[in-house]
Parts: sequence; C-alpha cells; structure tokens
Amino acid sequence: MITIHDLRKWKSEGTRWAMLTAYDFPTAQILDRAGVPVVLVGDSVGRNVLGYPNELPVTMDEMLHHTRAVSRGVERAMVVGDMPFMSFQASTDEGVRNAGRLIKEGGAHAVKIEGPQLDLIHRLVDIGIPVMAHIGLTPQSVYGLGGYKVQGRGEAAQKMFDQATNLEKAGAFAIVLEAMPSDLGAEISKGLHIPTIGIGAGAGTDAQVLVIHDLLGINETTPKLAKKYADLRGVMTEAVTTFVHDVETGAFPDTEHSYS
Repeated sequence: MITIHDLRKWKSEGTRWAMLTAYDFPTAQILDRAGVPVVLVGDSVGRNVLGYPNELPVTMDEMLHHTRAVSRGVERAMVVGDMPFMSFQASTDEGVRNAGRLIKEGGAHAVKIEGPQLDLIHRLVDIGIPVMAHIGLTPQSVYGLGGYKVQGRGEAAQKMFDQATNLEKAGAFAIVLEAMPSDLGAEISKGLHIPTIGIGAGAGTDAQVLVIHDLLGINETTPKLAKKYADLRGVMTEAVTTFVHDVETGAFPDTEHSYS
C-alpha cells in the first residue's frame, strides 16, 4: 500500500504523481488498478454525485458512506477522506472525533482538512492520524471568499506561503494548493519538504489532482482548472438513447439476450 513515506520519498526524488477523486466502489477499483497512488474521497461528492449546489451541505454520514465504498475498492492506493464543512470548525475535540470516524468507520488511511487548522492537525498527527492540508481556494469557505476566485495574488502571496510553512510544521504530510498563481504554487512547493498537490496552481507542484467527473467528462461543464480527458456524458447519453429506442421498437431483448 502507498504510504505517507512513499510520498515524501517521491518529493525528495522529484517524482511526480497523480491524485483523483472517487466516490464509489467501481470507480475506486478502476483508479487503483490504473495505478493512481492516492484516491481522495472529496466533499466534492456534494456537487458531483449528490446534486448539491456546492460542498457545504455534505454531512459526516454522507462522507462516511462514500469513504467506506471507496475503501472497499482499493488494494494499493492511499485513501484520503475529506472532512466536511462544520465537522471540525466548531471545536478541536469534535474535529478529532470526526477524523477518527473517517479512519475507524470509513476505512480511510488519512484525512484532508481545509484551511490553517494548526492545533487540530497537530493533535491528529500526535494520535497517529495522517493529515493532508488544503489552502488557496477552499470550497468550504466559498461565501467568505466571495466566490470561486483565484487566491494568493499580490500581498496575499506571502500569507499563503506562511500558511503552507506553518501547516508543514504542524505535521501535515502533504498540502493541496488550489486556484493560485503558478509562480506562487511553484514557490511554495520549493519551500516545503512535504509534497504539494496542485489543482489550478500551475505545473510547479509535486502532484496534480482532478475531480474524476471532470476528467471523464461526466459533468455538463468543465471548470477552467480541469482538463476533460473523455466525453463519458456523450457516450452514456448515446447508449441510453439507443436502449430506449431498442425497447420501443422491440429490438431488445432479442434471442441472444433471452432465456430459451
């Protein structure tokens, strides 16, 4: 199984790697067997699977449900479970309990936490729960940020760099850098001993992450920071349309798909 030690080694060797989201068993199987080393069960499940307008409505129970499904589908990859909105912000104790649930009940190998939650990360690392940090555009703070906007421009760049440094000191084993200028993403990556995972942060990070629905072209639209590698929405639509037509015309089922 891939561990945090492998990721740190890859950082020192200059080896780049990929992370993708998964929310169900078959997708997790596919990613694992395709060689994806880290699978994130993101709170992006809200927009991509559950039909929510953003990540904020996602609950701990929903994250546990999807994390369990993904954990059953992997053999080699590290599974990182996302801490949803208000599962850790109210108190450090509550954050510890919920992180423990993602590991104990969800089967995750690590948790991801948005924002500079230094005390919580320190406590989790102390009790043996690996933490992936996340700064820049943090979707759980979308209202406070005024929308899905690039972060870390101008004078805010130093604050972002300091956040990353402090998160490393607190014990985070990796940091997601989302929606920030490419030069800042590269500068943070060079300044840390732990790996950085970019999404809309340029090519200078140690790894890259995408939402699987964006990569496969399942969603109606693809964000600017993502790349569509396939058009499964079109493939699925064509297949379903053909099935409906075959049923309506009597072409399905035929003798090959019927019991004699």
